[in-house]
Amino acid sequence: MPWTAAGAAAGIGTARACRRGRLACPVDCSKGRPGVTDTILITGGAGFIGRHLAHALLKKGHHVRVLDSFIAQVHGDRGQDGLDPDVEVIRGDVRDGDLVRQALAGVDRVVHLAAEVGVGQSMYAVDQYVSVNDHGTAVLFQQLIAKPVRRVVVASSMSIYGEGLYRDADGALIEDAVRQPRSGAGASWDPLDAQRRPLVPLPTPEWKRPNLASVYAITKFTQERLTLTLAPAYGMEGAALRLWNVYGPGQALSNPYTGVLAIFAARLHGGQPPLIFEDGLQRRDFVHVEDVARAFMLALEHPKASGEVFNIASGVDRTVQEVAADLARAMARPGIAPLITGKARTGDIRHNIADITKARTALGYAAQRLDFTADLAELAEWVARQQVKDRVGQARSELEARGLVA
Repeated sequence: MPWTAAGAAAGIGTARACRRGRLACPVDCSKGRPGVTDTILITGGAGFIGRHLAHALLKKGHHVRVLDSFIAQVHGDRGQDGLDPDVEVIRGDVRDGDLVRQALAGVDRVVHLAAEVGVGQSMYAVDQYVSVNDHGTAVLFQQLIAKPVRRVVVASSMSIYGEGLYRDADGALIEDAVRQPRSGAGASWDPLDAQRRPLVPLPTPEWKRPNLASVYAITKFTQERLTLTLAPAYGMEGAALRLWNVYGPGQALSNPYTGVLAIFAARLHGGQPPLIFEDGLQRRDFVHVEDVARAFMLALEHPKASGEVFNIASGVDRTVQEVAADLARAMARPGIAPLITGKARTGDIRHNIADITKARTALGYAAQRLDFTADLAELAEWVARQQVKDRVGQARSELEARGLVA
């Protein structure tokens, strides 16, 4: 059977006998063999994306093992609730080398999701973010040297770009746009060129140079480079997915540093206005978690994924203010308008919209959850059944106390 993107998404695996090149293989590994399943380790697999990915992989017949520390900020009191009962769970820290070695036993492929997530928090919890994200990735690869697998796919982030790609008034592309501090209340929030003319945001492709504006972005870029450097050095394949704003049922609603839609939902659930920094006109791409899970499945299988990075998004951008209003309507709170703070957080970027041409062309990826109104209604229905602790005010106070909001 020839290899196809549809076949990969359907869970066609490769023979375990040849996954590390140690035995002669009767078929081309890149083409797969029907009926052969893999053991896949997902670090951080009990989190939002990991739960959806684990479920999708199980449906295709794979054995799924999860290594997760179940930290309170992400999981609260829910523990393994919502995690498929067929998932093999190992509770512990990705920085524990002995535990990681045990988790890798018999594993064919790895999805590395374990990470601290949050641009704002990373700017003051520096040691925690660098330790979990970068040291944790180093520990994982230290163990992979002795127990190599076929492929490692790491979750990266659109935050590594900093500001997205722009075009100036003369038509030139600008890769290194940096916003200057606003000179007054009437000054522009947007990046300007040397003549103080506004720059026009464009879809950002993978070739744009990184502009690391936060500790979180630095750690995600390091995770990328560790994966793409060490995997081929030890006979493995590596790939990185740069994720945009992921949303959907199952997000950590009580984590004030998670995705913006979850934060807005937590506020609206309690009858409070969503808190929006700057003027609310910053543009983002929101991608459903099921599309993200599908992208990871493609990246685990597709031959063209090896050695590459891919933007994973919906391909549709919206302003943050529009999204807040749409979610309020979906949650039957249309009268609760967002609170526009008129202040900026250190490390935030203005516009970053996604160019997903490479993922579409190379992997056959395309977002399928594109009815944003229906998807917000699904999210709202799920949120209505949850117990939510709104910690947004606490998070804002922590940032302001450290001078990270101005």
